[in-house]
Amino acid sequence: MTTRIEARFELLKRENRPALITFITAGDPDLATTEQLIYEFERQGADIIELGLPFSDPSADGPTIQASSERALASGTTVSKVLQLVKKVRRRSQIPIVLFGYYNPIFVRSPEKFAREARDSGADGVLVVDLPPEEAGELKPYLDQAGLNLIYLLAPTSTEDRIRLVAERASGFVYYVQVTGVTGVRQSMPADLSENLGRIRRHISLPVGVGFGVSSREQARDIGKKGDAVVVGSAIVSRIGQLGKSPKTVKTVGKFVGELRRGVEESRR
Repeated sequence: MTTRIEARFELLKRENRPALITFITAGDPDLATTEQLIYEFERQGADIIELGLPFSDPSADGPTIQASSERALASGTTVSKVLQLVKKVRRRSQIPIVLFGYYNPIFVRSPEKFAREARDSGADGVLVVDLPPEEAGELKPYLDQAGLNLIYLLAPTSTEDRIRLVAERASGFVYYVQVTGVTGVRQSMPADLSENLGRIRRHISLPVGVGFGVSSREQARDIGKKGDAVVVGSAIVSRIGQLGKSPKTVKTVGKFVGELRRGVEESRR
């Protein structure tokens, strides 16, 4: 059975355009705002939503997303409430949703239960930042059974063996972290992006999304010329953090997503 993620990439391939994947932390500043942001991002041209599960020790994230997790936890956000939110979104929207987080909350819940509940909520995929393919044996069978994509990360430091392993086990798409280190906005993109994408594509036929540091329409355009998807997180989360529960939050951040979408569209002209 084809997931919404796979169907979206099939459509984009026919239309010869890259995807725009937007990340937000669920519950920042609260779950009601998160719901409205999802609808607005879709209206502005986002193709896939990465919905962050807030965690108290987000070690792979920089200060911007760490702070968003703290705000979300302070607002009372839990994994159960995020799954309820996804179920609510499904009444209005069929945009593909990836649950993005760390393994500890999934382990505590039990991988089998998490996979079942994620499926029942209407989620389409899962990306676990601290669960490489070598260690995903506890979770992957349950996600496969539930029909959910398990999305893996690759980086400039990934070895040929790691790339081949991801090629064997990933589904949906692969997220290429174009710079080493934690998440955060960058002023310039790495010069070796094309070379590293070529190395990955020698082994992997899945779409490759490129993220970590994309913060402007111009950068989205440049990444879209090379990747199958442009992933934007910190630049969006930073704007949410600045605006908080302001009545302007949804429209203002949505306008930024619209700018990113225009950059992505410009990449294939």
